[in-house]
Amino acid sequence: MVLACPCYSFMKIENTNTSMLDNSNIYLIGSMAAGKSTVGKLLAKHLKKEFYDTDAEIIKSTGVEISLIFELEGEEGFRRREADKLKELSELRGAVVATGGGMVLDKQNRKTLQETGQVIYLKCSVDQQLKRTRFDTKRPLLQTKNPRQKLKELMSLRAPIYESLADITISTNKTNSKRVISSILDSLKSE
Repeated sequence: MVLACPCYSFMKIENTNTSMLDNSNIYLIGSMAAGKSTVGKLLAKHLKKEFYDTDAEIIKSTGVEISLIFELEGEEGFRRREADKLKELSELRGAVVATGGGMVLDKQNRKTLQETGQVIYLKCSVDQQLKRTRFDTKRPLLQTKNPRQKLKELMSLRAPIYESLADITISTNKTNSKRVISSILDSLKSE
């Protein structure tokens, strides 16, 4: 069961001139439960772009949940599928793409992200991740006795990579989607 995060609200955002962003992909990176899918959908709607979530696209193309892919093919098999999906989506122009938290671990994925669009890091604390995932049974990496420790390990490994890739960094801790989208739009305009 996945609970909606109370920190995101669905509010109308004023229109902005975004013609400079029409052909550029926007990639959202960050840890699990940082809000990449939620923010991505709203950002795409606001910018009148198509939205894609790499995990959802993998599920759509395979017909099975990510957890089953992990079970049958291991993390390595899933990461191969993830890289293939990113390559496919990177050929689009003018899309908003929410990536999986571990997407950045692969060197080629990092290169693809940097070369084909703007990279936005949605930063989220381990405490917030725990709150947002406490009832979520579909995240294979959290199926452990100590989810907090696992999230800390993932954060220590991945956060420096997220930071090094990011054109823009936005905190999603204890804030609503309107503020996050406004911050992203302001940052994109100033780029």
